[in-house]
Amino acid sequence: MIIDLPSTSTVAISKKLVALRQDTGAMALGRVLTLIIVVDEQEADEAIEAANDASRQHPCRIIAVVIGNKRGASRIDAQIRVGGDAGASEVVVARLYGPLTEHGRSVVIPLLLPDSPVVAWWPSEAPVNVSKDPIGSMAQRRITDSAESKNPRKSLLNRADTYADGDTDLAWTRITLWRGLLAAALDQRPFEPVIEATVTGGSDSPSTDLLAAWLAETLRCKVTRARSRAGTGMISVRLERRSGAVDLVRPDGTVATLTQPGQPVRRITLARRATAECLADELRRLDPDDIYEAAIRKGLARVGRSSPTASEAVREGDAPSPKEAETEARRIARAQPKAGSSAMVAASDPEQSPGTTTTVKKAAARKLDEAKSARVAKSGAPNNGAAGASADKASPGAASPSTAKVPAKKSSAAGSSTKSSVKASATKGAAKPSKAPKASKSAAKAGS
Repeated sequence: MIIDLPSTSTVAISKKLVALRQDTGAMALGRVLTLIIVVDEQEADEAIEAANDASRQHPCRIIAVVIGNKRGASRIDAQIRVGGDAGASEVVVARLYGPLTEHGRSVVIPLLLPDSPVVAWWPSEAPVNVSKDPIGSMAQRRITDSAESKNPRKSLLNRADTYADGDTDLAWTRITLWRGLLAAALDQRPFEPVIEATVTGGSDSPSTDLLAAWLAETLRCKVTRARSRAGTGMISVRLERRSGAVDLVRPDGTVATLTQPGQPVRRITLARRATAECLADELRRLDPDDIYEAAIRKGLARVGRSSPTASEAVREGDAPSPKEAETEARRIARAQPKAGSSAMVAASDPEQSPGTTTTVKKAAARKLDEAKSARVAKSGAPNNGAAGASADKASPGAASPSTAKVPAKKSSAAGSSTKSSVKASATKGAAKPSKAPKASKSAAKAGS
């Protein structure tokens, strides 16, 4: 739901938010922070969409301060987005015109969530000193993006000169996966120090500069920053050790190959991170980033001033070849399905000794003979009982228990005297079957 409030004021915006809360329920009680976006008109929609995606992990109130035309009279054109148009947040878009563009802080303060942290984000151009900016000074966390500025290298140097606790840059967040893979590779044997490192990336990539600065500050070794054509982003990292080089190469921007001495080449998914993903990572922590501070304030100065091209670094053997890495990745991709299919279809038979078949057959025959003998022995007992029963019928005067029970049923209504006689007859009839084996023997002799 989108509600437009043209030519409005902060008081009217606040009242409308309260009215919406009463109409649609407690939509703002679960918000954990206030995210302020300072952006121009051309990039407002893209920045708000990225903030909406990030709010699904961190529900918040988003206040987008859109800087409009600075000429003319002061005016606020507001827009409130809730529900499906706001992700897991509520969005307040305030477009400022005229002299009011210089007073964004006064517009934002009445709209802040009470007793919650404030995060400020500049998606494109940021002030030279964000910690001294009117909006940045009231934020616990200040997020910039040097990659979106007109001069990324200059913007990164400004961040280093004016750093304050709480400052961070999305160019730093984009190399989180690279730093994790390199740290994991160095945590394996052999545990040798890195002698030299080479980081290759686009000439306009501040992420490449920050990764080189991080390596220089962490490993305390010589680090060379090789440059490729603009727009290529991060390409490769080579860490030289005595036992061999550790190469992490991403030639196509999606899949990387990791090469280590004594280990097979591995393909790793290493796609470029979206802005919403990086923003969600930065909203996850609100304390100062000490590693980023050390990299930007000390590491940048440690990186060598010479900046060879990527082709020169490959030619000198200082950097891995992206073409060779891409060819190796394709070879591994083709070999893996073949190995998997052959392992399923052409599995090797288990080894058998020459006498295994004969032994199994003898054991099976012995089990069958034992089963037949047990079946015959079990079926012999009922036959003997049947012969005894026929002998009982053939013997004169013999009374079976079944015939003895019949008079008992018929005399059930005759009184106690008849019951006693029935019991006596039943007792006599039950005692006679004990002589049945003799009659059966005589009958057997007569038959033979």
